[in-house]
Amino acid sequence: MTTTFDKFNLDSDILKAVVEAGFREPSPVQDEAIPLILEGHDIVAQAQTGTGKTAAFGLSTMSMLDSSEKNVQILVITPTRELATQVSDELYTLGRFKNIKTVTIYGGSSYNRQIGLIDKGASVVVATPGRMLDLLKNGRLKNFAPKTVILDEADEMLDMGFLEDIESILKFLPEQRQTLLFSATMPEPIKRLAKRRLNDPKFVSITPKDHTTNEDIEQFYYVIEERERDNALIRLLDSLEPVKSIVFCRTKKEVDRVSTQLMAIGYSANGLHGDMEQNQRESVIKAFRNSQIEILVATDVAARGLNVTDISHVFNFHMPFDPESYVHRIGRTGRAGRKGTAITLVTPMEYHSMQRIAKKVGTNIKFKIVPTLSDVKESQLKKMANEIQNAPLHENAQKILEILGDDINLSKTSLKLISMLIDKNSLQGPNKIGFDQKTLSNLVKRLDDRNGRDRNRGGRGRGRSRGNDRNRNSSSSRRPRSRSRG
Repeated sequence: MTTTFDKFNLDSDILKAVVEAGFREPSPVQDEAIPLILEGHDIVAQAQTGTGKTAAFGLSTMSMLDSSEKNVQILVITPTRELATQVSDELYTLGRFKNIKTVTIYGGSSYNRQIGLIDKGASVVVATPGRMLDLLKNGRLKNFAPKTVILDEADEMLDMGFLEDIESILKFLPEQRQTLLFSATMPEPIKRLAKRRLNDPKFVSITPKDHTTNEDIEQFYYVIEERERDNALIRLLDSLEPVKSIVFCRTKKEVDRVSTQLMAIGYSANGLHGDMEQNQRESVIKAFRNSQIEILVATDVAARGLNVTDISHVFNFHMPFDPESYVHRIGRTGRAGRKGTAITLVTPMEYHSMQRIAKKVGTNIKFKIVPTLSDVKESQLKKMANEIQNAPLHENAQKILEILGDDINLSKTSLKLISMLIDKNSLQGPNKIGFDQKTLSNLVKRLDDRNGRDRNRGGRGRGRSRGNDRNRNSSSSRRPRSRSRG
């Protein structure tokens, strides 16, 4: 197989792994980052999740790795143990023909076992910040002086509160090193970290300045009443029939409730949040990755670092709190060149917030109407008819026909069989959910007019009672919203 990775002059064993993996041409981030890394530069690379960042730093750094040296030469730091495991697996695959040993370091597992694996000649360590800092502080890693340090998903590590740990880890490492920072977004703290800890870095930015979302993701929002959320989610799942999807919820309690409800009506679903035992979390993620679970209901934090490339849909059960969360959530779909769909449920009161997020991330989030029950039923009947028409004949079909006897009414029997199929796939819920465009426009206008009148009355402040009410309301509106982190 021909591949345009030849132009990078990678190590022959690494190039062999590229061919075996089926890579034909580098992604944009690989095209820009690999030459700079091979030249020895520190880099700051901004690119969306699922664009090939692991291969970008893996192919280049492992190509330069000295196989005769028995100490750790490459350290990759990732925000979660799930991502650490996935990155480690990918690096192992890309480095296997060069006999590169990779070890994953994270909390919750035996210190001695992990240290023992490193001492046996690991060249690459992929670690979470907490366990890595713990090992360094306690002096449990001998001759630990990696030549290359990679900070993967730096913005997620910031969101999860690991930035101080990262700073501390870097202080333990040799000053003469190559440091590579990869991030989907570039908030100010990440820029400051790069300025302090990287040496004259080269910058790679694959995301256009006015876009922070993957263009392979179609984005839609549906406006509904608050009480319609459950029915709207189920209706959209029934209508769209996603292959593999994530439903994002704000709280752990909501994750448990929604996942339980979906399982109760027959969906292959499960929840993921921070209160679950680690082995339970790993079991759910493995089942989701292997398509034993079709719908993963999760909190933002629980899904951080989740790297599954074949997710077809992301559903925001509630609108995210900010544009960054929106970008991270929908970035779970549309990966590795695949198309994806992101859907957000919004109430009329949240309509303007949704517009602000769309403007902030520089993308077109299209308004859609929740299909009626009648529409979905009609669509499923047509699909069922097509499946019946194209279904292969089972070897026992003739036997059942013989058991039924010669005097059966074939037309009536066919209708009975079809009725059984329809009952098995029966749909429920109200016929109409949410708002159409005209009703929504009128409602939003009324809400805006009412809010404008309220502001004007409050601004004049006539009368003691009204002034006190105004003060109480403005105080309440500024009170921080409590958030349950997953």
